[in-house]
Amino acid sequence: MIKENDIKQLCRDYLKVTGWFRFHVLQGLGCFPGISDDIAIKNGNVLFVEYKRPGGIQRRVQIDFQAKIEAHGGIYILVKCLEDLIKAIDKLEGR
Repeated sequence: MIKENDIKQLCRDYLKVTGWFRFHVLQGLGCFPGISDDIAIKNGNVLFVEYKRPGGIQRRVQIDFQAKIEAHGGIYILVKCLEDLIKAIDKLEGR
């Protein structure tokens, strides 16, 4: 079975080779509850990317964070496989 870390690495590699500036958000004391795993930026688009293994589910605080981002017009992507990320970026870029 594929692990969440495997999905993260595939997606991070994809973001890098397609020209996105991506950074990992260190979570812990003082961090906004439920913040996404990564933030990626390209051409003025800012993505909040949360990774889960297939079958994995968001915690309540992650769902609340997603709602806050989307309420302010932000782009939040829940990724369970590389194809989820590719589809979201293609849609964003009008492909």
